[in-house]
Amino acid sequence: MKIDNSLPLEYSTEENRLKILGFWIFLGAEIMLFGTLFASYFTLVDRTAGGPDGAEIFKITPVLIETIVLLTSSFTIGLAIHAMRLGKKKAMLAFLGVTLLLGAGFLGVEIYEFVHYVHEGAGIQTSAFTSILLTTLGTHGAHVTLGFFWGLFILLQVKKRGLTPETANKSFIFSLYWHFLDVVWIFIFSFIYLKGMM
Repeated sequence: MKIDNSLPLEYSTEENRLKILGFWIFLGAEIMLFGTLFASYFTLVDRTAGGPDGAEIFKITPVLIETIVLLTSSFTIGLAIHAMRLGKKKAMLAFLGVTLLLGAGFLGVEIYEFVHYVHEGAGIQTSAFTSILLTTLGTHGAHVTLGFFWGLFILLQVKKRGLTPETANKSFIFSLYWHFLDVVWIFIFSFIYLKGMM
């Protein structure tokens, strides 16, 4: 395996560069998935069948907490990758750990939010609106859950093996995934929550 020391560690081998390219292609498929969910949401948003609509069930406080926590986690994963590129393993692990804690906090608030929706009579079978709402939010939440465990395994690998071209590549690809989830959340915050509260 030929290592090019003129490139950042995560790009330092041909295999690593191909893995990053492949992951960008995968994110293209993820964009199509969430694009389909958003298109379905915009089609079904007014079909409440006598059940609650967004203005009745959305609460600004948990949504703001989720947004601040997730956007902060995007900043901390960026700091983790920066520390990785500087060869600072402890700092990288610390920032990755904070990212995962923030991700877990986001999931905790989202679970609370789902319980609130069901309590307010907005279950998955209540109406087309609640069905697509919970499906869209649940799909994003499932991605965050997957990301949490993925990041945890990477943290353990870096702790055990150190910063190598392989662990750096995995960490960088994970950061792309985490940033992608944050971008999706910005769309959820803007076009589902804020629009729904109006």
